[in-house]
Amino acid sequence: MAKASWQRSLLLAFGLFVAVIAGVLAGIYFSLPVKRFNVHSELVMLGDFSGDRNWDSRDKKALDELLLNPYAYTPAYVNNADVNNNGSLDAEDIEILTVLFESSNPYLALGHATESGQPFPRPREFFRYISKYRYVQRPLYVLPHETMEISPFAFANELKTDLREDSYENQLIMEVYDEALRFSIAYEKRKNDLADIERKYVADKIRKCDELYSKGEFYELLLNLIALVEDAETLTVKGQHPFIGKLLFFRDHLRELLVSDVFERFKTGELSYSHVFMEMDAYLRSDMGIDVSMESLEPPRDLRQIRNYLDRAEWQYYKSSTSDEDFLKLLLYAQHDRRYLRSVSKTTPKHSDLKVENHNLPMILLFRESLRIKDNDKKAAVGMLDEAIRIPFGWVKSIPRQQLPESIALENFLLPGNKEDGYDKSRHWNVFGGVSLYRSPEESLVLALRREIMDAREEGYTAEAMVKFIRDMIANINGIYYVMSLNPDLLQSM
Repeated sequence: MAKASWQRSLLLAFGLFVAVIAGVLAGIYFSLPVKRFNVHSELVMLGDFSGDRNWDSRDKKALDELLLNPYAYTPAYVNNADVNNNGSLDAEDIEILTVLFESSNPYLALGHATESGQPFPRPREFFRYISKYRYVQRPLYVLPHETMEISPFAFANELKTDLREDSYENQLIMEVYDEALRFSIAYEKRKNDLADIERKYVADKIRKCDELYSKGEFYELLLNLIALVEDAETLTVKGQHPFIGKLLFFRDHLRELLVSDVFERFKTGELSYSHVFMEMDAYLRSDMGIDVSMESLEPPRDLRQIRNYLDRAEWQYYKSSTSDEDFLKLLLYAQHDRRYLRSVSKTTPKHSDLKVENHNLPMILLFRESLRIKDNDKKAAVGMLDEAIRIPFGWVKSIPRQQLPESIALENFLLPGNKEDGYDKSRHWNVFGGVSLYRSPEESLVLALRREIMDAREEGYTAEAMVKFIRDMIANINGIYYVMSLNPDLLQSM
């Protein structure tokens, strides 16, 4: 009897203990602050370039070095100098930082500025929380720079960046100045080591930019400058495989073929598709040293070779191993980066981009950013882009198209090229650029020809099918060339 009473008392005490604990936990949950979502942010101290949580002469020295070549630093680092928060490095930023570095105390600096009648940020405005979900834009550099005095552009000293009116054209002009300076700094570093073919290429592009400036075509000028910057910072013919160097000649011949007399006569029915193929065969021999007959090319994939399965498995690994965080970085770039948005905005009326000229530059920028995210691992960068661009299960014909999920890209950011090309040309660019990493550029080009001609054959070699075939090949060639050639650390390695 006593034992049963003791057990009841123990059980009662245990129940009371559990109730008290539950009450305490409930009180904590409902009365104390609770983190409702997981957002990681970094507190940034503007002007603190040395990272020692002080403003002093070391930061002044770091700022002076940054101003010599702001493009050698990350956007986040350069943003530390944009203390007036207007998206550019301008004279006011330098004035504010100079006063701050001299006093080392934002309250004293504010007092001195107030006494002299100069505007100055409140001390807390030198601190910002930067969320990892925010894209950090590189500020425009709009200060005078000694490199512009020796710039290869004839218009360099005519550009004015102290523009007070906030207009679309003035914004373009400031971006033109920024890109012209960025190229001029890279050009000054590389000009004595350029190969003859590079020297001629650059001279032609500079002449084109001067013409665009003289006509006041600032948007087209900006895109040409961005392309020149990308060439200067990432491409060189030194050490380049001879086959790669010939690819763009073949691409340009394909562009000429699309507007040639032979192709026009084919479209009217005067000539057969065989005459178009004979033109392509001739270009392949003269430009690439490849002797094939387009009409007799075999299907693209030989399922008897184990290597095809191994390559596919490695490709799939890189696609599926991309983290959500990496995708987020790519999305933020494509949604917000000023240079990408300018480049991807170049479109033309439907079906008027016959030569696929609106597509390449934004793809180069996307691939370069993917390389940055993936620590310069090209296979990983290609895998991430393929996963972002593709439409899942597009090959499952039994599922209605409208019920298929869209790609990450189509749901989240503007893809390069005209709208009617959709994701198609971007995937071609990336896929055959990627294949050249697993095989070789030669194998990738021939595989691309086999793949594209198969579609043309299935569609009966109609004029529409042949146009698509050649346009797809232009995108494929661009991808092979730039995936194989692009070196984002070129300037640092020189």
